[in-house]
Amino acid sequence: MSNRCSMPDIMKTDDGKERKVGVEIELSGLGYQDLVALSSKLLGGEAKSVARYVSEIETDVGTFAIELDSDPIKDLDLQDRRLPESVRELGGQAMTVIDAAAEKIVPLEIVSPPIPFGELERIETLCDELRRAGALGSREAIYYAFGLQLNPELPDLKAATLVRYLQAFAALYEWLKARHQVDLSRKVTSYIEPWNSTYIDLLIAEDYDPDMDQLMKDYLHYNPTRNKALDLLPLFAHLNSDLLARYVKDERIKSRPTLHYRLPDCDIDNPAWHFSTVWNDWVVLEQLVANTADLSALVTEFRNSRKLSFHNLTRSWVDTSGQWLRSRNYV
Repeated sequence: MSNRCSMPDIMKTDDGKERKVGVEIELSGLGYQDLVALSSKLLGGEAKSVARYVSEIETDVGTFAIELDSDPIKDLDLQDRRLPESVRELGGQAMTVIDAAAEKIVPLEIVSPPIPFGELERIETLCDELRRAGALGSREAIYYAFGLQLNPELPDLKAATLVRYLQAFAALYEWLKARHQVDLSRKVTSYIEPWNSTYIDLLIAEDYDPDMDQLMKDYLHYNPTRNKALDLLPLFAHLNSDLLARYVKDERIKSRPTLHYRLPDCDIDNPAWHFSTVWNDWVVLEQLVANTADLSALVTEFRNSRKLSFHNLTRSWVDTSGQWLRSRNYV
């Protein structure tokens, strides 16, 4: 079978190494132990338990983690004096009930190591096989807000490169959101908010050309939170943790030289959905960033679309941007 994951033109970092991407998959429908066993088989690795509700699978591309996405449940200690005595006395019976409830409403999460772009077909296969085994995604229940998050490594860490990625994402946000058909359960959360509108106007101004410190200050002044559809805080922690700390203090932020793309749902139980449907839309953004002339043209159109005019009142940007991408064979 041919590869279903498209590849961008820029495959290597500025030091000549193949770019990598981390993948985070949230799902339900399978018990924790069943998910660990099946994932280790599909990934060709050996699983070991490292903590309660946390397992690691060693593979030839690195260590995958499988865990319950809830620190209170993972860290629960039935001997904790803060728990009611009636719960502590039930011991293992209480834990069984708590575990069963947790697995119904708290997502299980598969966290990949940074994987070379060229190895992403194994994530495609993993998601397809988990669906066949009964995995459930966001659409299954109103309280499921499961995501599929990408952490793509940047080609380099220059301010000008990052500005191009941010401008491309700002211009494509509505198109990407429509493509992913984000589920109501995630729309009503604060996990995937768009960037501040005033910040977007600053970002796409014709003369915007900041150095990295100024870029960080501009972003953090308007977006001092990790709950954005494209979250820059892990990257900023890697670039300048002291500057980041002036605006945001959050122990959940993990330093890494990547973007953190949080927008897509994990719609894993939908037969028409595949990991590649999410990844390939991200590659559209990658290709736009690689084509400076096209990026400039689209950003100019996006800038004009934000002005008050009869044309803009009668035409949506999601339609305009989609038509633009089709006319230039991006999709």
